[in-house]
Amino acid sequence: MTFQELGLSKELLQAVSNSGYTTPTPVQADAIPAILNGDDVLAGAQTGTGKTAGFTLPMLHLLQQSRPQGHQKHHIRALVLTPTRELAAQIGESVETYGKHLPIRSTVVFGGVGINPQIAKLKRGVDILVATPGRLLDLIGQGKVDLSRIEFFVLDEADRMLDMGFIHDIRKVLKLLPKNRQNLLFSATFSNEIKKLASGFLHNPTFVEVARNETSHQVTQVVHPVNKSQKRALLSKLISEGNWQQVLVFTKTKHGANRLTKQLETDGIGASAIHGNKSQTARTKALAGFKDGSIRVLVATDIAARGLDIDQLPHVVNYELPHVAEDYVHRIGRTGRAGNKGEAMSLVSVDEDKLLRGIERLIKKDIPKVTVEGFEATEKLSDLPKEKPQGGRRNGGQNRRPQNSNRRSQGQRNRK
Repeated sequence: MTFQELGLSKELLQAVSNSGYTTPTPVQADAIPAILNGDDVLAGAQTGTGKTAGFTLPMLHLLQQSRPQGHQKHHIRALVLTPTRELAAQIGESVETYGKHLPIRSTVVFGGVGINPQIAKLKRGVDILVATPGRLLDLIGQGKVDLSRIEFFVLDEADRMLDMGFIHDIRKVLKLLPKNRQNLLFSATFSNEIKKLASGFLHNPTFVEVARNETSHQVTQVVHPVNKSQKRALLSKLISEGNWQQVLVFTKTKHGANRLTKQLETDGIGASAIHGNKSQTARTKALAGFKDGSIRVLVATDIAARGLDIDQLPHVVNYELPHVAEDYVHRIGRTGRAGNKGEAMSLVSVDEDKLLRGIERLIKKDIPKVTVEGFEATEKLSDLPKEKPQGGRRNGGQNRRPQNSNRRSQGQRNRK
């Protein structure tokens, strides 16, 4: 299937082509026709599947089709609600990229930055508003946002919204929306709370589910068993000897991210931390430096990393395994995107053995364990196979394909 077959306007097809994409991902192939048909959509799609373009493209198409000829006044017709500043910014960029040939205005509002420039943009008129809950409710409270003419409501990363405690804010926003609208909900997981929330505002939705809890076959995964006290030294060795120039490293806590960043800089490796305690200005600066290569290592917590969209990111390292197995899938989904190959390494100490086994059960595969010479763990992981120790480089072994899976690998399609 090609984008031309999905029924999108020539302006959108031109923007997609200019972005270098020809083939829709599965979530796009399923979601776009349903949205163009006017259906409410409940989509199970994790990060890296192209879900943002899956709702941005058809939303832009329908807004343009229903816009009266010569209509100059802009009022908010679509609202995209998302949990983090970074994800809001990414969605805003997608709207601008794909809508650049259309007379449709958009803006992004989130906390952590000045509110007055956002108010100024809203006064000039926008068709699409991308927002985080807190700042949106602030603007509504000040009378700067009118949601009475919303035609599209998109709730993105609903599972993360609930994890971050936004359920009451979401319900406040829903009460302000007109009844006659199209609703789209995207979530990586479907807990009972998500199902309850969805049933409250989705009407006979089309269900789209793509690759939940499945890791990309473009990503080579490996576990390096190591003592906890040697993790920092091993990470520095892998980065230096492998000459890695762009590495995203995950820690469990903000304090841990700050500490590791300082330690890496002591080792002569340029690094910056990104987490919830950082100001938006600091987070934006760190991400920009990471993308342009002036910062070699970005150390992030899970919440801060949600929505980070970095093209051709070659290396992701789990310095500490996440407590929630699904977060492992989100983390390593930052690499191996848009048809590119990527490497995901996990530095695992014996106290994380249970977390590792939970991840392997979730993704239905055993992750190869490779001991790095000079960093042999004194206590072995329970399922550590007997393999010949490697030097500073990993063995590059490919993972087995998950059993009972007939999905195409993500390497066979481009990402939006």
